[in-house]
Amino acid sequence: MAVLMGCWLGLVLLSITTVALGQQAGWPALILLLAVAKAWMITDGFMELRHGPRLWRGLLLGWPVVLVGVVGLML
Repeated sequence: MAVLMGCWLGLVLLSITTVALGQQAGWPALILLLAVAKAWMITDGFMELRHGPRLWRGLLLGWPVVLVGVVGLML
């Protein structure tokens, strides 16, 4: 239960930080990195895939990285 609460608190803090940075101009790369961090916390924390099959974990952690790469190329 402590891990779940820690993940929840981390997601809240990352979300607040993302909103605060979104209100300021000039931080898109940091916002994208925070999005990857949130995806990692959701995958390993809430979905508990840190001990799950490597394929699922790789797919769920790789997809946000791919999306951030594509969006980063468009910036």
